[in-house]
Amino acid sequence: MSEKKAGICFDAERAASYDQRFVKLGAMKDGLHLCMRQAMEDLPEDAHILCVGAGTGAEIMYLAREFPGWRFTAADPSAAMLEVCRRHAAEHGIEDRIDIRVGYLDALPDLGLFDAATCLLVSHFLTNKDERRDLFKQIRARLKPGGTLISADIAGDTQSKTYPALFNYWLNAMRFAGSTDEDIEGYVERFREHVAPLPPAELGALIESAGFETPVLIYQALMMHGFAAKRAE
Repeated sequence: MSEKKAGICFDAERAASYDQRFVKLGAMKDGLHLCMRQAMEDLPEDAHILCVGAGTGAEIMYLAREFPGWRFTAADPSAAMLEVCRRHAAEHGIEDRIDIRVGYLDALPDLGLFDAATCLLVSHFLTNKDERRDLFKQIRARLKPGGTLISADIAGDTQSKTYPALFNYWLNAMRFAGSTDEDIEGYVERFREHVAPLPPAELGALIESAGFETPVLIYQALMMHGFAAKRAE
């Protein structure tokens, strides 16, 4: 599937340190989770949630605590990241509520239809718009009618006069999290090659073109933008 072309690989070393690297930016994650919760408030008490690119499972741990009846399917191509997710689930006592699936979305078997899906900080790694749209189409195909998508990505209008300042503020956040000047230099190089920030309105339109109702922007923290959208019928 298209997500295979995303240029970032989370191996065992990166997976082990992933959560710790961004501890100082935890307020951004917490804010996204809080707004995500409001957009998912109307789901059934026994909802089944598909988490695409689940990584270490941060949103799963949060939602599992907030909604004790929900079940989750965590999908990610990185076995190392999902192993961390598995450990977190054990620590939280929710192993029996999570189905962990290693692989890309299109390679997973038919798991039935889900009440909602999350896709957090994933699609911006797809630098081809058609591949990015295809990812959202595949998510839509796995949702029940009217199912909810929560998507968050790095976004920004690179042609805007304010973009250089916004990107600099974003780099300041990386420095605040503990990145050195050398780290920042490498990050900028990887960002230019592997990340495709779209203007927020264009990103919303792309999600809509994949078969969703007009997405609602529910969260922004610097370059991180979160949308909620219902599957269109």
